[in-house]
Amino acid sequence: MNLDLNLSLIWSIATNLLDICLVWAIIYFLFKNLKNNVKMVLIFKGVIWLLIIKLLSNVLKLYTVGVLLEYVVSWGPIALIIIFQPEIRNVLEQIGRTQLLGRHKVLTVDEREKVVFEIVTAIEHLKRQRIGALIVIERNMSLQEYINPTTKLYADISSQLLEAIFLPPNPLHDGGVIIQGDKITCAGAVFKTSMNPNVNKKLGTRHRAALGVAEETDAIALVVSEETGRISIACDNYLHYNLTIEEFRTMLLDELKPKADVFYDADESEGEEDE
Repeated sequence: MNLDLNLSLIWSIATNLLDICLVWAIIYFLFKNLKNNVKMVLIFKGVIWLLIIKLLSNVLKLYTVGVLLEYVVSWGPIALIIIFQPEIRNVLEQIGRTQLLGRHKVLTVDEREKVVFEIVTAIEHLKRQRIGALIVIERNMSLQEYINPTTKLYADISSQLLEAIFLPPNPLHDGGVIIQGDKITCAGAVFKTSMNPNVNKKLGTRHRAALGVAEETDAIALVVSEETGRISIACDNYLHYNLTIEEFRTMLLDELKPKADVFYDADESEGEEDE
């Protein structure tokens, strides 16, 4: 009897913890996406103000205001679903693109350094020649929807191949290249451009496309400006503009490094200090 009670208690605690964890995960995911959407932030502030006014109307017994706000609260969720239809669709697409088993391929240290060397060598040459380029590197979220309509390559990464793809009048030079692991998967990819109103109006299509894919996925987008030769990296909803080659190389290495490596690096550094 006691055993049954203990099992029931353990099961109850476990389900309650799971319930709380899921709620916090949903809240975290919502706020993470909320901060990157100007329209959602403004409407969220409006909802907060409505709730404050509703509480004041209850305290001060403002009957007419209270009745009007009750209608707003009753029909508000339906209105929000209609208003946020594009944002809800994007969130569901992000969930669908997430790979449960992690990235396409986890690179070893040697493979990662070789990939960065080949990319940086190509970027350096394209920068000098002022040849526009857009290279997108897949991480944990799948880019399959962008890969499907493109020209498939599935080739080893090499600086010569990257330079040849973007060299005009190659028919693929206007599109983007997608890299998975240590392979160039495809060329001629087309990405949605960022609709962020805060983006500098002087930025061209490549930069907006790079920022667009960085807003929708966790990919790393590398850009070479055709007009100025400036190089940039877009990742985590932010465009790091006009980097030096050394800044570009360092940032790319850091972004490609698996999160688990951070702990190994920390352990190694501690060991060196102990010695």
